[in-house]
Amino acid sequence: MGLSFVTEPVSVSTPATSANLGPGFDALGLALTLYDDLTARVTEDGFTVAVSGEGAGDLPAGADHLVIRSMLETFDEAGQRPPGIALECVNRIPQARGMGSSSAAIVGGVQLARGLIRNGLELIDDEAALRIAARIEGHPDNVAPCLLGGFTIAWTEEGGARAVRLATDPGVRPTVFIPAEVGYTATARAALPAEVPHRDAAFNAGRSALLTHALTTDPSLLLPATEDRLHQGYRAAGMPATAALVAGLRAAGVAAMVSGAGPTVLALTEVPAGFQAGAHWRGEVLGVDDAGARVKGGMVEHAERGPVAAGRTS
Repeated sequence: MGLSFVTEPVSVSTPATSANLGPGFDALGLALTLYDDLTARVTEDGFTVAVSGEGAGDLPAGADHLVIRSMLETFDEAGQRPPGIALECVNRIPQARGMGSSSAAIVGGVQLARGLIRNGLELIDDEAALRIAARIEGHPDNVAPCLLGGFTIAWTEEGGARAVRLATDPGVRPTVFIPAEVGYTATARAALPAEVPHRDAAFNAGRSALLTHALTTDPSLLLPATEDRLHQGYRAAGMPATAALVAGLRAAGVAAMVSGAGPTVLALTEVPAGFQAGAHWRGEVLGVDDAGARVKGGMVEHAERGPVAAGRTS
């Protein structure tokens, strides 16, 4: 017997995310209170996309759109595609700035597909949703916090991606500094060496463990906990303004780092009132999103979620 689809529109808000958080390269991520709002409904034929806000006029308007592609892969996982989809996107997450815009699109597509399938949230549980999203993205560090909210630790096993979600201490106060120019993950990864010194790997292992404690229990340790030797230094030459702002913030006692692959800068502690980032940067104070990408409408209201890995959730 085939799947059945709901006739009502389904919506999801997908949070921006920041990956790495300094030393947690390809493993740690944080969901932020800046959202793309997506709405989809099943139609009789074809795929249409209407985009407003970030990326309007530049993103594909049909089946090549990343949200649609992610929906189709999720439908294929469930075993059947609907005849058509009409998608509306209100985008607020800056594109190609290191704030998880692609992960928000991917997770949004997975969640919309789950919502449009009758009993889709049970048929494709959160564990499966994470695996699908990470497979599309190529790595789980951004899709995990986008799906689950909060602070996440993600890894990949033989069966696919897994993650745990931890609650952050109220003293964690994210501020992002967003530049006008874009940056691309592939370019940033190309700057990384194939091997790093053992002492640098050991340094980052210790700082990542400390960062987990600092984010969840003791934010006073965030400045030393966000030190990194695996990726930011190698990428600095390609993002000199980003590297300079991170250095300036850290000199002022702020736990700052490159957000994802950059060029956005993320600060996790309060920025002094007199600090001047410069006209090149747009600063925005955000919170930590604790909910992740929730499905609304159709026949579901995704209110609570279970664990997606052995470990605790908040």
